[in-house]
Amino acid sequence: MAGVPGVPGVPGGGEGGGPARAAARGSAAAPRDRAAGKAPPPPGPHRGPWAGPDGAGEVERAWPRPGSASGRPEAKAGRRMAEGEVSEGCRLPVLRRNQDNEDEWPLAEILSVKDISGRKLFYVHYIDFNKRLDEWVTHDRLDLKRVQVPRKEAKTPTKNGLPGSRPGSPDRDPKRKVEVVSPATPVPTPTETSQASVFPQNGSARRAVAAQPGRKRKSACLGTDEDSQDSSDGAPSAPRMTGSLVSDRSHDDIVTRMKNIECIELGRHRLKPWYFSPYPQELTGLPVLYLCEFCLKYGHSLRCLQRHLTKCDLRHPPGNEIYRKGTISFFEIDGRKNKSYSQNLCLLAKCFLDHKTLYYDTDPFLFYVMTEYDCKGFHIVGYFSKEKESTEDYNVACILTLPPYQRRGYGKLLIEFSYELSKVEGKTGTPEKPLSDLGLLSYRSYWSQTILEILMGLKAEAGERPQITINEISEITSIKKEDVISTLQYLNLINYYKGQYILTLSEDIVEGHERAMLKRLLRIDAKCLHFTPKDWSKRGKW
Repeated sequence: MAGVPGVPGVPGGGEGGGPARAAARGSAAAPRDRAAGKAPPPPGPHRGPWAGPDGAGEVERAWPRPGSASGRPEAKAGRRMAEGEVSEGCRLPVLRRNQDNEDEWPLAEILSVKDISGRKLFYVHYIDFNKRLDEWVTHDRLDLKRVQVPRKEAKTPTKNGLPGSRPGSPDRDPKRKVEVVSPATPVPTPTETSQASVFPQNGSARRAVAAQPGRKRKSACLGTDEDSQDSSDGAPSAPRMTGSLVSDRSHDDIVTRMKNIECIELGRHRLKPWYFSPYPQELTGLPVLYLCEFCLKYGHSLRCLQRHLTKCDLRHPPGNEIYRKGTISFFEIDGRKNKSYSQNLCLLAKCFLDHKTLYYDTDPFLFYVMTEYDCKGFHIVGYFSKEKESTEDYNVACILTLPPYQRRGYGKLLIEFSYELSKVEGKTGTPEKPLSDLGLLSYRSYWSQTILEILMGLKAEAGERPQITINEISEITSIKKEDVISTLQYLNLINYYKGQYILTLSEDIVEGHERAMLKRLLRIDAKCLHFTPKDWSKRGKW
């Protein structure tokens, strides 16, 4: 399997065919504050196919009352549902603590119920929150006065004339999903934007931006350091089912909606998985899953791991080391020559990548694993995968930074390395689309910083304004032309002036970029890269 993710991306998840094919969810990407565990603002009443505890009438969505001191929703008059009556599919407020260490009562759906030594546990998914926050809770965290029971709908005839029924949960019924798409800002065609000038808007500003109506962006976005996670929240696209980690659009199986691994021990780190991963069934009930950090083989106990380490002679990923600077190294791994490692890598990545299905065909992919070196060996930090042959000019299929290394600049380093390979290959590249929300943030941040670095380095000749074309920016950076245009529009740099398109930079943009670059300490040094591209089209079946 090949993966991006996401790596969050694991830069993820994305982030978002190939080892990690991004899947379109059919709804807008969840806000980042929800993905981080922050409560959304209370919406208005929501009515749907949910009956109250007594089965009569529709019930309002049980959101916390803004005026309540505790944040707990006020219970409607009615009997309190017994703990034993709460079953899969029910919705009710559940107590949780957010990132600000405050109690809140978001609406959640019961996905599973289990009994351990006479004590009931409920697996809940918080509605409109990222699935990584799903958890097992005890009954004392449930508001049993606000239970919403799925209403049993009348069976409707199907095509073959036999009666059928529709699922009660709106999340599992694709027909219930409605996506509202707002008109997008028009994008200049490549010919219209093929040449632009860097033009100061006024005498006091070195470079200025002319604001476009309805498109206000904070300069702080340039300093964002999100790690990629390739899970698809973007626009729908038809993924190809050709890799070992591909997008799964249906994702309706209740089993795959629940985390099945409690904890993973990888070297000196213990990781809490975010999503389901198809490890063998006998390993899913263990309190800890032990992985060899060098070959990524899994075992059911610490003793098994210790016995394995006496036989495993690897101290770095298999494959060729193609980059080393300081303690950072990159290894190129062929999915055909190193199938076992590639499949184990994808199993690990799936724990942090949502909406992916695992397949075991890793032959069409190359994996680039980033490691950090110390006296004990080369420890995996993250990775990205790419197709050996891509007809869409994808230079990344899946990208992921492991959780212990996130928000430390490694995600952007993975992205920069992928473009450095594209420069050596003499191509422009782009990540596989659609990107996840976090994946898009990571790439947008990298694209913004890279393009602004080029623009601010331009020098005027003979009193003329600096001149550069979109094609020239694309050739210098190896960023695909469409991504260059979308980034310039995102930053509000493209303006129409006296019959031509020009690029204008404001002091805010310049200062924000300079602050972001001061924080970006990790960079790829092209002199340390030892890489010879291969023509896979002449190698038959890879």
